[in-house]
Amino acid sequence: MLKKYYPRIVDTLLLDSLRQTGAVYIVGPKWCGKTSTAKQVAKSVLDLQNPDTIHGYLMTASTKPSLLLEGNKPRLIDEWQVAPVLWDSIRYNVDQSQLKGQFILTGSVIFDSNEIMHTGTGRISKIVMRPMSLFESLESNGSVSLKNIFDGQEDVYGISTLTIEKLAFALARGGWPSALELAQIDALSQAKHYIASVIEYDISKVVNIKEETNKISALIRSYARNIATQASIETILNDINSSSKVSLPTITKYIEALIRLFVIEDLPAWSPALRSKTPLRETPKRHFVDPSLACAVLGINDQRLLSDFKTFGFLFESLVIRDLRIYAESIGGKVFHYRDKNELEVDAVIQLDDGRWGAVEIKLGSLEIEKAADNLKKFKEKVDTDKMKQPSFLMIITGSVAAMKREDGIIIVPIGCLKN
Repeated sequence: MLKKYYPRIVDTLLLDSLRQTGAVYIVGPKWCGKTSTAKQVAKSVLDLQNPDTIHGYLMTASTKPSLLLEGNKPRLIDEWQVAPVLWDSIRYNVDQSQLKGQFILTGSVIFDSNEIMHTGTGRISKIVMRPMSLFESLESNGSVSLKNIFDGQEDVYGISTLTIEKLAFALARGGWPSALELAQIDALSQAKHYIASVIEYDISKVVNIKEETNKISALIRSYARNIATQASIETILNDINSSSKVSLPTITKYIEALIRLFVIEDLPAWSPALRSKTPLRETPKRHFVDPSLACAVLGINDQRLLSDFKTFGFLFESLVIRDLRIYAESIGGKVFHYRDKNELEVDAVIQLDDGRWGAVEIKLGSLEIEKAADNLKKFKEKVDTDKMKQPSFLMIITGSVAAMKREDGIIIVPIGCLKN
């Protein structure tokens, strides 16, 4: 149990959603803090993880599920998918009462729609929650706001106090709330425990396997080796088959299961209107929901990162993508990557619901800043701004110290300065 609650970016999103819909569904990986966040506003709790009471709850759910919804509102239904019938019961309750902010549901698995009668559209809103960003874990000072940059802020300035050593530790530890108050060696073990639980227990909840944990392990290791790359399924399959014999349908099934469990979260490709007919590469980039999982699988700690900056660079990119997803979604945006057949690549493109967009290159150190800047300028020239808006910004996110705007307009932002 955490000694204190670290405020989360989704706190505001949760309050907004409770005002707008009858129920709110918070979904994301286990251990990321969903229950703690929900309890900040819930007035009563139905805990479906409690082994002392679950048998009675399931019996009630099978006979009269509405009884489990009684309690002060908003009522938290923690890990509702244990009793899937509760979804339809909540939807019906919201329909009948026409009241807002009645229920909060949490879940650590993308549910099978076949288990429910109705999607809940218009009654149950959804919030995706991830492990903590560096701003939420208080390791970014938040002196540079992504929203303010989208809104046209001219002056960009900040000094990061996140040293390269602290950055390596934060990456290997991950954004798991429970790790923040542990001693360093114990904090680094959290991601290892997470992966072990997925392989030994969680995966069987969403896919039927029989003693195939070695194949799941091989898949996760391959993902870790190919993190922040556009490795194809065939590439991953060939990598796995060097040690474990797995078929394409099997590996596809396992990937879908790991997506449902929020273990992996690939970054989709962006498809803008281009001035030329340059073909695009649409393979997603491979990522975990938190880069600490890749570290755990590969046996990498902060000291190993500091002695292998090539690997550090790939994992740093994944860390930045995690934080950008959290920041972008809080302001109505999504994150993509771009790469075309001419090998022009941009690490991240953030697009808001209103069509505004910005392009980001991710560089751990400062030696590749100029190359990244040239890349962003080439990319900007390729996008057909007659059909799409001009970019709101061109940005390079680094592991360095100072945030600034260059004379060419490109913004340099240390990850230790960024917030939503």
